[in-house]
Amino acid sequence: MDSTTVIIAAIIVAIGLVAAAGLIVYMRRRRTHELKSKFGPEYLRAVDESKNAREAEARLERREKRVRSYAIHPLAAEARARFRERWREVQGEFVDSPKSAVKRADDLLGEVMQAKGYPIGDFEQQSADLSVDHPIVVQEYRAAHEIAIREQQGEAGTEDLRQAMIHYRTLFDELANDNPTSVRAAE
Repeated sequence: MDSTTVIIAAIIVAIGLVAAAGLIVYMRRRRTHELKSKFGPEYLRAVDESKNAREAEARLERREKRVRSYAIHPLAAEARARFRERWREVQGEFVDSPKSAVKRADDLLGEVMQAKGYPIGDFEQQSADLSVDHPIVVQEYRAAHEIAIREQQGEAGTEDLRQAMIHYRTLFDELANDNPTSVRAAE
């Protein structure tokens, strides 16, 4: 093989390596864009909690895969009506017993999630699972939960509890009404 052939082969290999590297960078940027678009503020939260964006993206991808294995489904009309009635009762209870109403709202949301096919576990797992299909309103769920924890520690007043109910209602409305703004409903 003469030196010209070796040089041409080396150039072809170098071009191939540059093209492959460019493709890898493009695919990573595309996936980052897809995850940012899908998860919105949840993407930023994951990055803040991780060592770097790549680790956060891997966690979000694992979360997506796990939730896709669940049999998430819309509520039957009867169940939806029953949950809505119970929600009205919980809201009505707030006037006389705000602390109890917040606790019941949280419990009712757990029942709605379970009826839709989400597994019920610890709060962090539940909120992570919800973030896949409901990335915007999961922030409401976290805010309500934080207030509920403060209430248990005696650090939340009635106005805080009212805010918790508003946060819970936002998530309840999306889950119980099978709101089409959810990610799966849009697919």
